[in-house]
Amino acid sequence: MRRYFTSESVTEGHPDKVCDLISDAVLDAILELDPDARVACECTASTGMVLVMGEITTDCYVDIQKIARDTIYDIGYTRAKYGFDADNCAIITSIKEQSRDIALGVDNSKEYKEGGESYDLIGAGDQGMMFGYAIDETKEYMPLALMLAHSLCRRLAEVRKSGLLPYLRPDGKSQVTIAYEDDKIVGVDTVVVSSQHSEDITTEKLREDILEHVIKHVIPAHLLSEETKYYINPTGRFEIGGPKGDCGLTGRKIIVDTYGGYCPHGGGAFSGKDPTKVDRSAAYMARYAAKNVVAAGLAKECRVALCYAIGVAKPLAVAVDTFGTGKLDDEALCKIVEKEFDFRPLAIIEKLDLRKPVFKQTAAYGHFGREEFSWEKLDKVEDLKKYL
Repeated sequence: MRRYFTSESVTEGHPDKVCDLISDAVLDAILELDPDARVACECTASTGMVLVMGEITTDCYVDIQKIARDTIYDIGYTRAKYGFDADNCAIITSIKEQSRDIALGVDNSKEYKEGGESYDLIGAGDQGMMFGYAIDETKEYMPLALMLAHSLCRRLAEVRKSGLLPYLRPDGKSQVTIAYEDDKIVGVDTVVVSSQHSEDITTEKLREDILEHVIKHVIPAHLLSEETKYYINPTGRFEIGGPKGDCGLTGRKIIVDTYGGYCPHGGGAFSGKDPTKVDRSAAYMARYAAKNVVAAGLAKECRVALCYAIGVAKPLAVAVDTFGTGKLDDEALCKIVEKEFDFRPLAIIEKLDLRKPVFKQTAAYGHFGREEFSWEKLDKVEDLKKYL
């Protein structure tokens, strides 16, 4: 039986990603000076304006306006003719301290009050569900469609910044559809790439260049065929883009950030949140667990699901689903995961070293499947292999 699955990605110049990058840049700047700061930084951007808002509790000072402008400049919005640029946009801030009620739950968890361990000191920063996922169809243990979509968008930025395709502008999107037969990858069925561009390039030239220098550069030839369909700037023109073309908002690309639709999402976004927020840190830990399970050979595909209550350190529930690919049944694997991985917030922070300013680099091109991040390490594989 043939089936298809599609995932998308966006470039760093997409208006929502501009906001994610600013939020995480502010977070990193604060964590560099105050690793224990509480940060929930949101951002929205439109024509000529950026609003940075949220709840931040810290003893340090950072220049939010400068951080925002530097981030926008690095993305590539450097000229007023783009309708949005680093030098001329207004930067408005609306920041207050973290709610005392939330801080109370985080700083004094229920278990610690009852005489728990040191890892019980910090309770979950909110209620919610978090998911981690891994699959063995790529070397990154990520879905192929999503990894190709991310690579296409990263390549759009590379050819723009290097000058190979100087007429491209920062905003862009990609989408890849993979064909499967009996759960085996057949090839790439469809590729969609849309890139903002200058007014002096023809649509025909742009399509030719993106096919040659982006799509064929990124997607292995054996995955492409005469039947592969290409849609490059399918509307024809894409001159108006970025926050001028569409309002941006932090946390509006959560499927792009995670698993491209292959796995459920609990609803909480990542960017701008310090690691006491389990929306972020527990999702990273769930990925770490799922990836190590698959890499250890315990399953070909694995989803780890967690849920928390605010102010409580231990997750209320842990669930493992291997979609019938597990070497052991899911109930047994769940017990193994609970034994080998500590999902309490402080344990996660220490295990994954999340007090460091590492978050800005996560904001574009996905939070998972990139070896530079601590939650992508495979240092639990040998511990898990013993259960085989």
